[in-house]
Amino acid sequence: MTLPSSLRAPGFVARPYWWDAAEPPKRDSGLPARAAVAIVGGGYAGLSAALTLRRLGHEVVVLDAERIGWGASSRNGGAVSGGLKLAKTDLARKHGAARADAIMATAAASFPFIEELLAREAIDCDYIRCGRFSPAWTPAHYDGMAARAARLAELTGLPTRMVPRERQREALGSDHYHGGMIADGAGSLHPGKYARGLAEAAERAGATLVDGVRVSGIRQEGSGFRIATNQGEMAADAVLVATNGYTRGPGGGSAGGAMPWLAKRLIPIASYIIATEPLAPGVIDRLFPNRRVIGDSRRVLNYFRASPDGTRVVWGGRASFRDATAEQAASALHRAMTDVFPELRDTRVTHAWTGNVAFTFDFLPHIGVQDGVHYAAGCQGSGVAMASWLGHNAALKLAGAANEQFALDSLHFPTVPTYDGTPWFLPLVGGWYRLRDRIDRMRA
Repeated sequence: MTLPSSLRAPGFVARPYWWDAAEPPKRDSGLPARAAVAIVGGGYAGLSAALTLRRLGHEVVVLDAERIGWGASSRNGGAVSGGLKLAKTDLARKHGAARADAIMATAAASFPFIEELLAREAIDCDYIRCGRFSPAWTPAHYDGMAARAARLAELTGLPTRMVPRERQREALGSDHYHGGMIADGAGSLHPGKYARGLAEAAERAGATLVDGVRVSGIRQEGSGFRIATNQGEMAADAVLVATNGYTRGPGGGSAGGAMPWLAKRLIPIASYIIATEPLAPGVIDRLFPNRRVIGDSRRVLNYFRASPDGTRVVWGGRASFRDATAEQAASALHRAMTDVFPELRDTRVTHAWTGNVAFTFDFLPHIGVQDGVHYAAGCQGSGVAMASWLGHNAALKLAGAANEQFALDSLHFPTVPTYDGTPWFLPLVGGWYRLRDRIDRMRA
């Protein structure tokens, strides 16, 4: 069901709201004949890696099939966090207590890293350390958060605190949830401006950024590599693939993609977002006290925030697990928004868009090397800080400049038999998760 005309604001567009201020620019640079390091993927991970490699003195060329920053890097919700999701997982059972602690500490380090990066490169992207409120879908979810709160504070070095349901409006202008947790170790930014600023920082450092180059294969040639693209072939001494949710080939599956081995280990999932028309003065202050970013505890979660200028709501979620356009998903997102904020029932939508995130079968981010090709991927839908951090550490590894072992490096990277990068199972899994969310809520 598409968004009704009554809920479409004049001038409604199916494109990211962020592009109004920072649409990824077109670049005229062509495909070079060779590079010392070729990075496939011009999002946060690839650009962060390029910047680090240039600071270390390496020649770098970044290739993107679309425009630099065109993918999830200029389409996400703009929430910035470190180890919030990993703190929910049972890493100790899978990896042992010591390795689990190292993984969580490494994930949490992505947050101070991005704050330092923004300050060092003077990237103007409306960043604020606002904190995050995670509202509980059920009382049991609240109890689970309470059990993890102290550990999360220890990991991030920043406070967490529980907000019971009777005080929930101190954190969120809604009665829809069962209380929740505030974590100070989180922030928000304008993702389009961050993608643009990170690209400009990489260019200032001397990286070459190339648009419209779709990589169809990478093969070893002597001590280096030969990269096949739609613009011809290119030689490189080293290659880093940082395509994340866009690792599959354009026709679906892993065939024709830059790195089929990696595509078989990533689950691309479309995330959908809408932006409302500007709201009346005072509404945002009522809905978002202290302007924290929000991500609820449902399996099929909602994530939302105030726009950086404090005029509208930006609302995202997994509105569909099948192929759906942004216009088709917008109606479901609007319903979810008004379930939480009934006063927005008649509020119209100005923008609707979608972009791919990438999950892994073990729910962990990864960097490593396969057949000589470096990779960084798998941010589990929380990639603003993590993708930047993965790219930086993949660059250190490639350059031989890492001072210590990175806990997400060279972990076992699982797949499942016959999986080729096409997530045919998502409608089944998504439907099951929605059912479990409904059952949990009914029992609550």
